[in-house]
Amino acid sequence: MTATKTYMAKPDEIERKWWLVNADDRVVGRLAADIAVILMGKHRPTYTPHVDTGDFVVVVNAEKVKFSGNKWDQKEYTWYTGYTGLRSETAGRRLERKPEQILREATRRMLPKNKLGRKMLAKLKIYTGSEHPHQAQQPEPKELAIKK
Repeated sequence: MTATKTYMAKPDEIERKWWLVNADDRVVGRLAADIAVILMGKHRPTYTPHVDTGDFVVVVNAEKVKFSGNKWDQKEYTWYTGYTGLRSETAGRRLERKPEQILREATRRMLPKNKLGRKMLAKLKIYTGSEHPHQAQQPEPKELAIKK
C-alpha cells in the first residue's frame, strides 16, 4: 500500500493574480474577512500554511464602507504614542482623517501575527475614490462581502 503525498506549495511555483474590489456600501468586517482569505491564499486548492500563496487585492472606494449599528460613534480605535496614556478616536473621526486605515486595520487583525502576515498585508492596496495606479497589472473585478 502506498501513502498519498500531501502537496506543499513552494514560493517559486505560485502564480499571483490581482483582484479589484469595490468597497462601496460593504460592511467592514465582512469585507475584511473575505480580503484576508484572498491575501492568505485560502481560496486556492494549493494553500500551504507556511508559504504566502495569496493574491494581490486592490480596494477602491474605501471611504464608502459601512458599519452596522452605531459603530461610527461607539467604536474607538486606540494606539500608543510612546507617551503616557493612549490616544483614541471614534470610527467616524477616523473616516474623516484616514478612511483607508479602517479597512487596513480590520484586515490586518484577521491575518497571522508574524512575518508572513506582514508580507501578506503588503499585497493589500487600498484607495479612496475609484481610481488606482495598478491598471498595468489588469486586476479582475471580484464581488466580496455580499449577504447570502
